[in-house]
Amino acid sequence: MLYTIAVILIVLWLLGLVTSATMGGFIHILLVIAVIMILVQLITRRG
Repeated sequence: MLYTIAVILIVLWLLGLVTSATMGGFIHILLVIAVIMILVQLITRRG
């Protein structure tokens, strides 16, 4: 579930870069959250 949300956030962030539709720092905050969620998912899966 978290992995899916993280992937969606990354795709939306990339779409925002391509279309130059910037929402300020909000998009970058979403990217950081997505990366953190992926890392947490990988760490908990391995442990």
